[in-house]
Amino acid sequence: MITSVDEYLYQLKKNLEGCDSATVQDALSDAEEYLRNSLETIRQSGGGSNETDALAGIIEEFGSPEEFAADYRKIEARVHPAYVPKVSSSGKNSFFNRFFGVFADPSAWSSLVYMLVSLITGILYFTWAMTGLSLSAGLLVLIISLPFIGLFLLSIQGIGLVEGRIVEALLGVRMPRRPVFVDANLGWWARFKMLVSSRHTWLTILYMILMLPLGLIYFSLFIILIALSLGLIAAPLAQLFIPFPIMTIGYSQYYVDPVLGLVSSLIGILIAIGTLNLARIIGRWHGGLAKTMLVIE
Repeated sequence: MITSVDEYLYQLKKNLEGCDSATVQDALSDAEEYLRNSLETIRQSGGGSNETDALAGIIEEFGSPEEFAADYRKIEARVHPAYVPKVSSSGKNSFFNRFFGVFADPSAWSSLVYMLVSLITGILYFTWAMTGLSLSAGLLVLIISLPFIGLFLLSIQGIGLVEGRIVEALLGVRMPRRPVFVDANLGWWARFKMLVSSRHTWLTILYMILMLPLGLIYFSLFIILIALSLGLIAAPLAQLFIPFPIMTIGYSQYYVDPVLGLVSSLIGILIAIGTLNLARIIGRWHGGLAKTMLVIE
């Protein structure tokens, strides 16, 4: 017989072994929120039964850890991230199809979008994290530092959740879809200590700081590749309608001849294909990094 919420959560986690870590985090948060809120409701209503009996009744209505884990697995099997990479059937997943079929892969395009917007999010994350850390350190000598640090760390958790939703939407990596449950009965000091001592909080801050250099690299790399591929593709085609020299030396002007123009366009198309493949590869790597740093193990 389960005698506490913590024991229920322990058994639930055991029954979810093999599931994605973000799925486990969401399931534990859902279960803990329901169980603790139901117990609190019974206490406030003045229920005569002790906590163990009350918890047994709640579990009978809510479901055992085995039943809840099975239901959660069924839900996860039906709900996938929008652009989760799909594995082709046997014989249709050759290198040629994977490389040249990238134009038809939505995950490659969404990864490219993430690479381009990562500069904006990286600047925002880095600025917020460094400003919060600097002000927190500067205010340590004042009593106002405690509520400020607490609010700052709460905002870090919120930003981590938002970034997780962006990663799941664009990179197809399953991330937490709800915040970690915090018992409302805990006092402010207990909540503050939980935030400060949480490994997840500091990993999220580190992730936010890393996003600035990563965002700069991603944005610069892909802007250069996109501009290069579009230039090689468009320049020879544009000369068919508007003749303009590609090079001027003294009084001599040089134009792209048809053969060289065709080669230039083909090279530009190959660079475009390579760019999308690179975006897909980096997107998968970054999704793994985000899962490692933003998901509670």
